Amino acid sequence: MKRVVSSLYQIGKNVSATLQEILNAENIAPQLQSAAIDAVLSGGKRVRPFLVVETAKLFGLNDSRVLRVAGALECVHCYSLVHDDLPAMDDDDMRRGQPTIHKKYDEATAILAGDGLLTLAFQILADVKTSKDASVRSDLVLALAKGSGMNGMVGGQMLDLQAENSNIALTQDEVENLQDLKTGKLVHAAVEMGAIMGGACDEKRQALYIYAKNIGLSFQIADDLLDALGDVSVMGKSINKDAVKNKATFVSLLGIDGAKEYARKLIVDAKSALKIFGEDGESLSLLADFIIDRDS
Repeated sequence: MKRVVSSLYQIGKNVSATLQEILNAENIAPQLQSAAIDAVLSGGKRVRPFLVVETAKLFGLNDSRVLRVAGALECVHCYSLVHDDLPAMDDDDMRRGQPTIHKKYDEATAILAGDGLLTLAFQILADVKTSKDASVRSDLVLALAKGSGMNGMVGGQMLDLQAENSNIALTQDEVENLQDLKTGKLVHAAVEMGAIMGGACDEKRQALYIYAKNIGLSFQIADDLLDALGDVSVMGKSINKDAVKNKATFVSLLGIDGAKEYARKLIVDAKSALKIFGEDGESLSLLADFIIDRDS
């Protein structure tokens, strides 16, 4: 656990420095710049950047170009958090132990900061600084667009909102599909983008897909469990939101013990998919364990 936490911290620090440099270099209206910097530099586990960096390492690539890719993905993740916290969505006042962007600034600034981070992500990927190979840049853009768009994260958020406002109970398959879109697709994009940078073969990309699909679902189950059992002082955000809103979650469907058991099974399957990488896959394997053992 200590090893993966240390790696998350170091990769997070490197990605934060990369994003700070990129945002400072842009000629941005001061309030918008400040809000965007707050959104991406306010902490977080940096799991998705970790996945990009550690996947690229499997194929011998570990440099500033990979950090740019990881930073682009984190821009998308952070934009989604800014928008999720808005009154029209989850209406949250706290995120990572700090006021949410719309509370610290205002709703309009939060919307624009999120929009700006989303488009900045693709600007970073399309820049020759990320890769001199145009086909690599194109593949990176496509992978992130698929993971974050209407058949990915955004589509999952729509299904989540619809389910919340409906009296129709979701089945486990429906909840899994919702969460695969909302959380899993961006997790898959992370390993896919690392694989693109490293020039991975189809067989290894397939193994990474299986790994990502399983840790994406287990990550969401862990979130469901933390919402039900977590400590707000550790979480840095409100808890018990799912129960209050009567959301269909893995906890509501399977119970606490059932959700924990299912998460453990998913982690076993995720780690099994990494066997193709031998000892080189150890960091990704350790992250899988961290996902269900974390306390925030």
